[in-house]
Amino acid sequence: MTALSRPIHVEGLQSLAESYDLVLCDVWGVLHNGVKAYEAASDALTRFRAKGGRVVLVSNAPRPGASVGTQLDGFGVPRSAYDAIVTSGDLTRLAIEERIRQIVHHIGPPRDMPIYDGLDARFGSIEEADYVVCSGFDNDETETVEDYRARLAAMRRRNLLMVCANPDLIVERGHMILPCAGTIGLAYEEMGGEVLYAGKPHGPVYDRALAVAAGVAGQPIPKGRVLAVGDAIRTDIAGAAGYGIDSLMIARGIHAEELGLHKGDLVSDNVQDWVDRQPARPTAFTEVLSW
Repeated sequence: MTALSRPIHVEGLQSLAESYDLVLCDVWGVLHNGVKAYEAASDALTRFRAKGGRVVLVSNAPRPGASVGTQLDGFGVPRSAYDAIVTSGDLTRLAIEERIRQIVHHIGPPRDMPIYDGLDARFGSIEEADYVVCSGFDNDETETVEDYRARLAAMRRRNLLMVCANPDLIVERGHMILPCAGTIGLAYEEMGGEVLYAGKPHGPVYDRALAVAAGVAGQPIPKGRVLAVGDAIRTDIAGAAGYGIDSLMIARGIHAEELGLHKGDLVSDNVQDWVDRQPARPTAFTEVLSW
């Protein structure tokens, strides 16, 4: 697809499958909505793998891939749908390992603490810390970024690096749209702070995903044979475009209301007009991931 061409509307993954050997698939908003799994999505990925394709789930979850796999088991997403999982949590762990002798201050809920499992991390207050890991809001249903201004200001005074373990700005949970760590990271950047983003849309998470896929396939997979699937323009689609790979946008995700899907079925012209106003364009789009 050229930079100026418009994305094509497809009914499902089947119409694209022959053109790709690897699918890098988002998790939240594509495989599940934080409350229930989308069976059609798992079926589509399972069918793609049955035809010889490889699937690596690439998530901005601020937890290790193994932890996300356990969560997917709980949702009923079958292991037949994917070969491996790569998360921003995995990249965050690498950043922590590189700074293992330094003191870290953690911002985020207790459920994200598995990110430190097996690492001899030393924790401290903002005044004691050498850097900060932000995995999200302590309570994403009640808090806003304004609740963190004082902490961010204290970090800025000390010029602390923030490692953002989840670059997403928002996430879908059931019928709610909730803020993610990326919102805090963006606020810190706007204050002049330095932020290291561990996941999409940044290149290192794609490098890792392709390396993992090469290990599974037994050989490297060319970028021209890779398709990224996701529902977020800022991370999934822009990340794929920046990395030089094609993408399939899932319309009924975090942008569903912007696209008018809360009013009814997918209208191709609505999506085309909306995409024309975005900083990145997908190669194709569909309503939900299905075969």
